[in-house]
Amino acid sequence: MNVPARHWVVVRLGTAQTLAWASSYYLPALLAQPMARDLGVGTSTIFAAFSLALVVSALLGPLAGHAIDRHGGRPVLLGTNLLFAAGLGALALAQGPVGLFAAWALIGIAMGSGLYEAAFATLVRLYGQGARGAITGITLVAGFASTVGWPLTAWMEATWDWRGACAGWAALHLLLGLPLNAWLPRARLRPAPPAPAPPDLATPPEAPVPHARRTALLLSFVFAATWFTSTAMAAHLPRLLQAQGLPLQAAVAAAALVGPAQVAARLLEFGLLRRMHPLASARLAALAHPTGALLLAWAGGAGSVAFTLLHGAGNGILTIAKGTLPLVLFGSLGYGLRQGMLMVPARVAQAFAPLLFGLLLDHWGTASVAATALLGVACALALWWLKPPPHPPA
Repeated sequence: MNVPARHWVVVRLGTAQTLAWASSYYLPALLAQPMARDLGVGTSTIFAAFSLALVVSALLGPLAGHAIDRHGGRPVLLGTNLLFAAGLGALALAQGPVGLFAAWALIGIAMGSGLYEAAFATLVRLYGQGARGAITGITLVAGFASTVGWPLTAWMEATWDWRGACAGWAALHLLLGLPLNAWLPRARLRPAPPAPAPPDLATPPEAPVPHARRTALLLSFVFAATWFTSTAMAAHLPRLLQAQGLPLQAAVAAAALVGPAQVAARLLEFGLLRRMHPLASARLAALAHPTGALLLAWAGGAGSVAFTLLHGAGNGILTIAKGTLPLVLFGSLGYGLRQGMLMVPARVAQAFAPLLFGLLLDHWGTASVAATALLGVACALALWWLKPPPHPPA
């Protein structure tokens, strides 16, 4: 596949990922309160249903990855557009808690087979070891999911109410998401079984089982800890900054810097850092949130901008690392299934992050950021313990 074709694959898949993230992960932030009022439940019930979706996505991830390994990403991602549309349509029609939880469970199935892990596996299935640049590319495009999604959700909710907003996102999956994923190339680079894999593909060089298990455990911990922190900050960052003494508008403005910082860091990864081993850039990124937390503790509200910029930059590079580290440490063979398994603890941690960090914030106030800072330090140590293979896996 030539370079222009790869460029268009990244643009199409990145745009489809922007739609998928905006209509699922970023939906409750703006629609939880109107949903709760209309359905006669507490806002916590809406977030509990969202947590259910994240748990379901964790359980489905390995199955989706295995399907992409066998058949390529195109049919799987096309199916997720239909699932997203069905789940969002069911959410628009929900009349009580049962309909609410059922709709979010269906959206969770789509999330488990249609967000970054599936997109990364799709690119690895197409490009093998050469997928690092493409993985960075789709995270650059989809890094604007909240920037695009939140204003569009707010406009649809103001125009049609929350049910109309859900229906609008469902329609976009059918009218925009389906064509974008339908234009993805079919995976032909590694046909399933008939032709046996050569020895160097069948067995990663010098990778005994104990080392592989240790590497998998360390990666699972790193991904779980970083997703916990990322989701906790996404749910509570404005409140955390307010607790540091910032007024609401200033807290929201500072928190909004996370998105641009993520994209800027990904541009850096795409340019200067692409010559570094992904482990090296991930180690640096893991220390960004703890460094920002130290500045916040030292300077108080005056350190809020530095904290959000460092947190966003670290999170932006670690998102890419979730796709590239399994590739460089284990190789491309069976990538989708392995990626799905590695991300199960991360999805579960993500599901409970808003609740747990909210409780910490209630009891400890601004000191609660120490918990996520310690997680960041532990991630950095785990990444320093990991060693790249002597020869790149195929």
